[in-house]
Amino acid sequence: MNIILFGPPGAGKGTQAEILVEKHGIVQLSTGDMLRAAVAAGTELGQKAKSVMDAGQLVDDDLIIGIISDRIDEADCKNGFILDGFPRTVAQAEGLDKMLVEKGLKLDKIIEIVVDEKILFDRIETRAQATPEAQRRADDNAETLKKRLSVYHAQTAPVLPYYAAKGVLNKVDGMKSIDDVANQIAGYLK
Repeated sequence: MNIILFGPPGAGKGTQAEILVEKHGIVQLSTGDMLRAAVAAGTELGQKAKSVMDAGQLVDDDLIIGIISDRIDEADCKNGFILDGFPRTVAQAEGLDKMLVEKGLKLDKIIEIVVDEKILFDRIETRAQATPEAQRRADDNAETLKKRLSVYHAQTAPVLPYYAAKGVLNKVDGMKSIDDVANQIAGYLK
């Protein structure tokens, strides 16, 4: 089972990915983690990525897709994978589709966790107030959330119409409880 989870920062993608990993024996893949692992392993693609990152540039789509391609060939992905944070552009979505077709794979579900952004700000403020300052995450503040939401709307949200036009985008109400959201997602996976 191969899944993409979309949703703005704070929507609960990470929490839902953990539930899916546990329930279905699939692997959550983070492009950042994959890049760091490829660099650390010294793979050919990792060395290319390192030189690009060392120059302070963004890794291009072909390189990212190559790293994802290598990663999903690993044994732990035999039952499937969850992509979170990728694709971020229509070009990446098209490249991902092409790569999967070449491997004889497909995306089984593309799920958007829809949330009320005002509630996200309320959640951040509540979490920050309830957590001792020394234990707070650096990004537990409204200003950081505002920046992250801006990036999401500019870069990632435009990919949603690509999948909607293909008739494969499924939406869940992210304002429900964790269990309710998990149940909504499970309903799409039957």
